[in-house]
Amino acid sequence: MKSPVHRCRDVDHGRGQTGTVAVSECLQAEQRIPVSKDVITSSSTSGLWFIRDTCGIVCGVITWLLVFYAEFVVVFVMLLPSKNLIYSVVNGTVFNSLAFLALASHLRAMCTDPGAVPKGNATKEYIESLQLKPGQVVYKCPKCCSIKPDRAHHCSVCRRCIRKMDHHCPWVNNCVGENNQKYFVLFTMYIALVSLHALVMVVFHFLYCFEDDWTKCSSFSPPATVILLILLCFEGLLFLIFTSVMFGTQVHSICTDETGIEQLKKEERRWDKKTKWMNMRAVFGHHFSFLWFSPFSTPDHGKAETYQYVV
Repeated sequence: MKSPVHRCRDVDHGRGQTGTVAVSECLQAEQRIPVSKDVITSSSTSGLWFIRDTCGIVCGVITWLLVFYAEFVVVFVMLLPSKNLIYSVVNGTVFNSLAFLALASHLRAMCTDPGAVPKGNATKEYIESLQLKPGQVVYKCPKCCSIKPDRAHHCSVCRRCIRKMDHHCPWVNNCVGENNQKYFVLFTMYIALVSLHALVMVVFHFLYCFEDDWTKCSSFSPPATVILLILLCFEGLLFLIFTSVMFGTQVHSICTDETGIEQLKKEERRWDKKTKWMNMRAVFGHHFSFLWFSPFSTPDHGKAETYQYVV
């Protein structure tokens, strides 16, 4: 049985080709060929990864500006005017730590190669130069002329095939794939936590101002204070709901080992089924530790795992 994606492919049951061919000539679209596993699992990207998409860049800048706005309101409207030093120090430390981790996770999710397949490597000469063994099959992407491994999908924004692509997120200006899913999950988690913390502080500040004189509970005028707090409350509530839903769907996707695209297309499972714990370890790292929650830790994203191709 083939998945819905595979059913529409024009498959040629050929073995190896021995004729000479120009380097620029690509294999016919979706031609069936034997190939080494190392060729399709290796990434062609080195250095910094950044997608030059106007919409994604704007969304990324807006994300940072919203976090900075929340930082401004929390620090200058609520914490600094507070008479309770311990309250200000504790909440300021927690809020700034969560905001820092959220922005660091966002930066890693945006600037990490999500698992791009080497571009333009599906040439006959390149395939013939490899000492291939029959019995393994892959497909060629007609859009980026790449050897397309199983569970990879082409992203029209990144213009690349991405391994285990879940979706393209404009808020991080990148695809969520095999290599950066951890950072995207951490980004949604920390944004949800910082939003919740901001909402709690807004509620306490409103109660404090109602009991005390409004002119003493903030360094801004009462109307400006109310407007700033209402905007922060709206922002926090909106982002709390959105990121909580995204965090839940991502964790569910990891535990079931089924990407968002695979769920949407209802593709037939062609890979080995693993336990939820093994799936979590494949994304966050081999051993559970505080490094799971650090955007500065780069785990092994299942690179040792080999893709299985069914003839």
